[in-house]
Amino acid sequence: MKITSSAKKLSDITEDVLVVPVFEGETPREGALAALDQLTGGAVTRVFDSGELDGKRDRWVMVRDAGRRLLLYGGGAADGLDTLRVQRLAGAAIRTLTDRGARSVAFLLSGKVDDAVCAQSIVEGAMMGQMSCGLHRSNDKPKSEVEELVLVGERAVGPAVDRAIEAGSTMAEATNFARRLGFEPGNLMTPTELARKAQEMAEREGLGCEVLGEDEMKRLGMGALLAVSRGSQEPAQLIVISYEPDGGAPDAGAPGPELIALVGKGITFDSGGISIKPADKMEDMKYDMGGGAAVIGAMQSLARLKPKARVIGLIPASENLPSGRAVKPGDVVRSLSGKTIEVVNTDAEGRLVLCDAITYAISRGAQVVVDAATLTGACVVALGEVRAAAMGTDQRLIDELISAGEKCGERVWQLPFDDEYGEMICSEIADIKNVGNRTAGSITGGWFLKHFVGDLPWAHLDIAGTAWTEHEKPYMARGATGFGVRLMANFVLNRAASK
Repeated sequence: MKITSSAKKLSDITEDVLVVPVFEGETPREGALAALDQLTGGAVTRVFDSGELDGKRDRWVMVRDAGRRLLLYGGGAADGLDTLRVQRLAGAAIRTLTDRGARSVAFLLSGKVDDAVCAQSIVEGAMMGQMSCGLHRSNDKPKSEVEELVLVGERAVGPAVDRAIEAGSTMAEATNFARRLGFEPGNLMTPTELARKAQEMAEREGLGCEVLGEDEMKRLGMGALLAVSRGSQEPAQLIVISYEPDGGAPDAGAPGPELIALVGKGITFDSGGISIKPADKMEDMKYDMGGGAAVIGAMQSLARLKPKARVIGLIPASENLPSGRAVKPGDVVRSLSGKTIEVVNTDAEGRLVLCDAITYAISRGAQVVVDAATLTGACVVALGEVRAAAMGTDQRLIDELISAGEKCGERVWQLPFDDEYGEMICSEIADIKNVGNRTAGSITGGWFLKHFVGDLPWAHLDIAGTAWTEHEKPYMARGATGFGVRLMANFVLNRAASK
């Protein structure tokens, strides 16, 4: 999708469709609606008078008059309009135009949000909204897509808006890349294939990338990560992507930007292992690599936006399947850190692959660690699809993630992290067990990981409820959402800018 901006008059717009956000309480007697009403010979007034449109969210009308097409799209209450609502409005409007022959679309900036902020939100929402999940349909006609998007407003040109369009395009492309990885079925998106996709991206974007195979992981002592892959014929992979700012890494002993580690769970299919899941909805467990996909997408964004930061992205990738070789409930495994783990439930496998990846990141010099994982069903119960859970050892770091999430629309809610929760995963036979009882499952999952971060600033994002959506939304296809790409990328950008 080609995206530009223009300050041209409404009467000069020649694109196939002009999208006009309409908010509750607005009428065609003032502002842009009044100008459009005049241009269309009163057609906008007739729509309002008929009761077809009142500005309520996701109610829309297509106006055709004198060769023009206007998509009047309801945006809800104007009060409290934020980036997330603008994104969703833009995504829903673009999805409404799918297969309506609109190859070029003009989108009117509302003026209710800063033009640059609004522009980036529209771009992200439109590009993410247009993406389809039907990657392997063979009989469908190709859907007509919007090829050109023009942002129109009185002040819709200038360096700030241009930068916003570039940033929005970068974030949306990376998010859609992560979504495509998630949409792929488990027989095609194996750990080996995920590693190949990451390597292709890294080479294309000028990032460093190495992949550790099982022999190397055995040599290092990654017993927790390898315990998960034992039941599968597919070998585990530890993907390591590195970004250095212009000038490269500092010389040994020389001061330089801190090394930030982004760690993402990459379970390409999760059956639960011996502690097997119910069959209902197990097909959705292809999305269990959503955290890993988000890290890959975030690294792509950082490669293009070039912050003054050093970042290492780690994706421990594996399948979790039952077999005669699979790890069993009650088994004890030794992690890379040397800590022993009693595997009480083989379906709590994400924390096993993450703990070795976190330890490895620290051995590579990481000074700040953020991990993202579809870790627990308990998080879905607690927060649904609306927010991810956050917890960790450093309040400043958590606050930065919450702030980044609010600004980019990937919202986070902090959970308590009292010491009493940690007592729930004490083991009688090993240093720690991988699950507690039936209560506080999201928090005890985080507490498990806390055992492997030492004194470093660390935050854990449980994205189990936000990494995919169960139903198609007006603004997005059903399935993988790419949640975490923009959150982690914006966190790094903001942190680098504050130094």
